[in-house]
Amino acid sequence: MSLEAQRTTAASVVVVDYGLGNLRSVTRGLERAGAAVEITDDPDEFDAADGIVLPGVGAFREGVENADPYREPLLDAAESEIPVFGICLGMQMLLTTSEEADHAGEGDVEGLDLIPGRNRRFDGDLKVPHMGWNELDTTRDHPLVEGVNGEHAYFVHSYYADPADENAVVATTDYGHDFPSIVADESGTVFGTQFHPEKSGETGLRILRNFVDICAD
Repeated sequence: MSLEAQRTTAASVVVVDYGLGNLRSVTRGLERAGAAVEITDDPDEFDAADGIVLPGVGAFREGVENADPYREPLLDAAESEIPVFGICLGMQMLLTTSEEADHAGEGDVEGLDLIPGRNRRFDGDLKVPHMGWNELDTTRDHPLVEGVNGEHAYFVHSYYADPADENAVVATTDYGHDFPSIVADESGTVFGTQFHPEKSGETGLRILRNFVDICAD
């Protein structure tokens, strides 16, 4: 067994199937990173997992509504310091609310509030969605971003996280202005990426390996 394979032993990771998300591509990425992965819609399986992934593609309101049966189990998992990793919409759902619901005339829609803050829409003359490869600038230490400062990841999004606490920002990306592209809660065990690591080549695989290492620890 290689040193890299030994470093990422088979931590058990559940990918939450709440009806939105690239489940198969996320699963393949995690398996390449060394995890034993199960896609599940059963929140009873969260407690036995070493880590939980909340993927997502789509609208904030639909995501929150679909994930409502998993709200309390996810909050319980976070309180128990089981790593919770949100990807794209899944990351935005970790925050308190989103301007997306306001723009749709739906009023405030409550997210998981694991990372206090609000998702905001790119404004001005910026083309939305922000789509394609862009650079990661790490702003503080966190095991998820080991070895990825200055590397590029793949984005597709019109909204971005604006945490209430600037210390929640782990990495930023420049798209007209710097926006948080990786965030984490105070404990460091709840975190998310605005980009898709499963679509981000070697940079994304490195992040997924870092996540698996966090789970294994």
